[in-house]
Amino acid sequence: MVAFGKKLKERQIQEWQGYYINYKLMKKKVKQYVQQIEGGAQNRRHVLKDFSRMLDTQIEKIVLFLLEQQGLLASRIAKLGEQHDALQQQPDISQISELREAYRAVGRDLLKLLFFVEINAIGLRKILKKFDKRFGYRFTDYYVKTRANHPYSQLQQVFKHVGVGAVVGAISRNLGDLQDRQGSYLSIYDQPALPLQDPVIDSIKAAVDRLTHSTNFLHFLAQHALIMQEELPTAVEEHVDDQRYHFMSLLLNLANTFLYMVNTYIVVPTADNYSMSLGAAATVCGVVIGAMAVAQVFSSVYFSAWSNKSYYRPLIFSSIVLFVGNTMYALAYDLDSIVVLLLGRLFCGLGSARAVNRRYISDCVPLKIRMQASAGFVSASALGMACGPALAGLLQINFKIYKITFNEDTLPGWVMAVAWLVYLIWLWISFKEPVRETQESNIQQESNAEPVENDALEKGLAQPLLLSSEDKQEDEDGDQDNDVSEEAPEESRGPATSIGSAYRLLTPSVKVQLLIYFMLKYAMEILLSESSVVTTYYFNWSTSTVAIFLACLGLTVLPVNIAVGSYISNMFEDRQILLASEIMVLIGILLSFNIIIPYSVPQYVCSGLIMFVSAEVLEGVNLALLSRVMSSRLSRGTYNGGLLSTEAGTIARVIADGTITLVGYLGESKLLNITLLPSLLICISSIIATFFTYNSLY
Repeated sequence: MVAFGKKLKERQIQEWQGYYINYKLMKKKVKQYVQQIEGGAQNRRHVLKDFSRMLDTQIEKIVLFLLEQQGLLASRIAKLGEQHDALQQQPDISQISELREAYRAVGRDLLKLLFFVEINAIGLRKILKKFDKRFGYRFTDYYVKTRANHPYSQLQQVFKHVGVGAVVGAISRNLGDLQDRQGSYLSIYDQPALPLQDPVIDSIKAAVDRLTHSTNFLHFLAQHALIMQEELPTAVEEHVDDQRYHFMSLLLNLANTFLYMVNTYIVVPTADNYSMSLGAAATVCGVVIGAMAVAQVFSSVYFSAWSNKSYYRPLIFSSIVLFVGNTMYALAYDLDSIVVLLLGRLFCGLGSARAVNRRYISDCVPLKIRMQASAGFVSASALGMACGPALAGLLQINFKIYKITFNEDTLPGWVMAVAWLVYLIWLWISFKEPVRETQESNIQQESNAEPVENDALEKGLAQPLLLSSEDKQEDEDGDQDNDVSEEAPEESRGPATSIGSAYRLLTPSVKVQLLIYFMLKYAMEILLSESSVVTTYYFNWSTSTVAIFLACLGLTVLPVNIAVGSYISNMFEDRQILLASEIMVLIGILLSFNIIIPYSVPQYVCSGLIMFVSAEVLEGVNLALLSRVMSSRLSRGTYNGGLLSTEAGTIARVIADGTITLVGYLGESKLLNITLLPSLLICISSIIATFFTYNSLY
C-alpha cells in the first residue's frame, strides 16, 4: 500500500511541482510542534497561529498559480475565438477541424489544472485532519471558520474552484458551435437537454463534479451504498480486469439485496397478529422483527471476512440459511411455538449477505459502471423495502393443505422460502466466481517466459540499496497514529484488522456521522416496527391498510433521492443539508407524540412521512460526508467503513425493536410516547454534536 505522501508525489505534474502543497514539510512541522509542546518550548496558541500562517502561505501559492493558469487558458480561448469569428465569415472544413482540436487541447490542459486543484484540496484536508488528531483540539474548526467565509477567502478558491466554470463554459460553447448541427443555429444554451458529446468535456465535467461534490440522482443514490472510491484522482481511468466482472453475477448480488429487504419488511404488518396467535403480547412483534437484526450484527462480520476468499460460497450459504429460516417462521403457527418463530427470524438474520453484495460491487465491478451498480444496490434495497409490506397486504387468504396452515401470518414465510429456493437454483446455475488477485498474479507469473529468479532480481534492483538519511529518518520516525497519510510502516498503513483497530481510526467528526446514522435508523425502525400495533390501537387499521401505508413510505425513497441528488445537493452544501434534515427529523418526532388532543390519522401519517423522508435525505448526505471524512484505511479489508455503518444501523434497529417489546409491558396506551422519547433525545444529541463538528465537515 503506497502512503499518501508518495501517491501525491507520483500524481504531480512535473513542470508544476513547485506549486503543489508541500505536504511533507507540513507533516514534519506538525511533528516538531508536538516535540516543542511536550518539551515546554511552545504553547498551543503560538503553534495554532504559526501553523495557520504556514497554511495560508501554502494556499496562497496554490491559488496564485491557479489564477495565473486560468488567465493563460482564457487568453488562449480568446485567440481561438478570433479564429472562430473569421471562420464564420469564410467557412473552411479543414480549418474547422483544426480549431476544434485546438479547443480540445485547451480542454485537456484545463483538465490537468482541475487535477492539480483536486490533489491540493485532498492534501489540505489530510493535513488538517492530521493536525487535529495529533493535538487533540479542533484546529480545522478554527481555520475553516476564520478563512472559509472571509470576503478575501483563498480557501474558497481551492475548494470551490471559483472562475473555472467560466473557462469550462467557453470551451463547451465553442466546441458545441463547431459541431455539425446540420444548418441549425442553436447553441448549447438553447438545447440544454442535448449535452455536448465530447470526451474532453465529459472528463472535465466529471472532474468538476468530483471537486465540488456536485451530484446527480445516480451519484447521490450510489452514496447510500458507502462503497468508497480511490481518494486521489487519476487522469487515466482505471479498469477492473474483465475476468473479474460478470454481469449475471452482479445481477444475482442485486437480486439477493432485493429479496433480503423484502424478507425483512414482509412480516412487519402481521408480526403483532402472529405473536398474539401464539399466545404472546402484540408488542412482542418488536422482538420478532428485531431478531433478524440481532443476528445480522454477527453475520455482517463473518460474511465480510468470508468475502475476502469467495463470493459464491457465502451467497449459497446465505440462500440455504434464509430458506430454512423462512420455513421455520411459517411452521411456527402449526407448531404453536413462539420459540420456533423467533429462531426462524434469527436464521434469516444469519443469512444477511449485504456485506458480500457491497464487497462484490467494490472489488469486481469496473470503475466506469461502479456508480450505476452502487445506485442499483440502493434501489434494490428501497424497492425491497416497499415491496415487502405491499406483498404482505396481498396475502390475505386462509386455507390448509394436510396439517399445514396458509394464512396472512404464515404466507410471508412460505412465499420467501420459495423465493430463496428459486434464487438458490438460479445462483447455482449462473454465478461465476471472480478470479482472485492471487490467482491473477499466479497466472501472470506462469505465462511469463522469464525465469522467476530474473523477476526477483528486477524487484531487487528496483529497491534502493541504501535509504537516504532523510527517508531513513522519516521511516524510523514515522508517526504511529494509524493514518494512511503517513509514510509509516506497512502494518500501520494497511486495513484495520479488528473492530477495535477500526474504532481507533475514527475521528470526532466520523463518530458524529455514525451517531447520526444510528439516530436515523433508530427513528425509522421505531416508526416502521410499531406501526401495526399503534395504528390498530388508535385507528383500528386492518393489515391491508398498514401494508399500504408502509409501502407508500418505501415508495418515497427514489423520488426523494431524485429531488435531493439532482437539485437540492447542488444548491446547498452537504453539511447544511445534513443539519436541516436532522432538524426536520426532530420536527417529525415532536409531531408524532400523542399529547392532550385526540390522536388522529392525519397527525400520524404527516408526522411519519416527515420523519421518514427527512431520515432518507439525512442518510444520503450523511454517508456522502462519512466517505469523505473517514480514513482511507477503512475503504478496504474486512473491517471497512461500510461494515461500521452497517453495524451502527443494525445495532440501532436491535435496540429500537427491543425498546418496543419492553415498553409493551407497560401497556399499548403508553407505547407511542415512551418509544419516541429515546428517538427525541438521540436526535437532539446528534444535532448538538453536529454543531460542534460543523466546520470540520468542509
